[in-house]
Amino acid sequence: MRPYILAESNWKQVREQKVDLVILPWGATEAHNLHLPYATDIIESDYLAAEAARIAYDAGANIMVLPTIPFGVNTGQSDIALDINLNPSTLMAIVGDILETLDNQGIRKFLIFNSHGGNEFKPILRELGLQYPDMFLAFTNWYTTLDKSKYFDHGGDHADEMETSLLLHLRPDLVRPLAEAGPGMEKKIKIKSIQKGWAWTERKWSFVTEDTGIGDPRQATSEKGAKYFNDVTRKMADLFIEIARADLYNLYE
Repeated sequence: MRPYILAESNWKQVREQKVDLVILPWGATEAHNLHLPYATDIIESDYLAAEAARIAYDAGANIMVLPTIPFGVNTGQSDIALDINLNPSTLMAIVGDILETLDNQGIRKFLIFNSHGGNEFKPILRELGLQYPDMFLAFTNWYTTLDKSKYFDHGGDHADEMETSLLLHLRPDLVRPLAEAGPGMEKKIKIKSIQKGWAWTERKWSFVTEDTGIGDPRQATSEKGAKYFNDVTRKMADLFIEIARADLYNLYE
């Protein structure tokens, strides 16, 4: 039993345990090229959050990791078989219900540990922050914490070399041979302002990529994944510790 993982905990332990920060990992269920499982984002959330929590707990942080939410916003992938979508309003409802529970129990710090690029939590936490002004609400996209170019030869943002390397490290039994993977080629939208990033529209996945991946995964290795995993989890552990120990009445300097 890991006492910082709620799914493995029991009432005998939990009723006596001090919890300063609750962490909610959030993933998605979606195709990841031809070689990675639909649960890639869930697996990443499970393993990364748990390891970061272990480091933080061993350092004395009073934290608890909730079970990972397995579905995310996949509105641009409605025609990809069995990509499961939760609308943004559903995310709002889920987070709101969890916050109501935590607030009623006197837990004031909440962090979403996000593994899926389609999940956007800033407007959700802005709105819910008005309902729970005494709570500290935050999120992190763990995949933005480090410069991936220092670890991987090829970029991308979906089933790419980074995600493939992580899965080769964490769950190699679920990764098909890289010779079977698609190249992860991405078609760019023709509208220049959107290409340059100062305007936005949702990518229609089946028009953008033929294999559902974005980024060439074929140079991925377990060794690259292990190094990246270790560095990300140490950095995430620092975040968990800082929030858990933060004085909510003295946050700014």
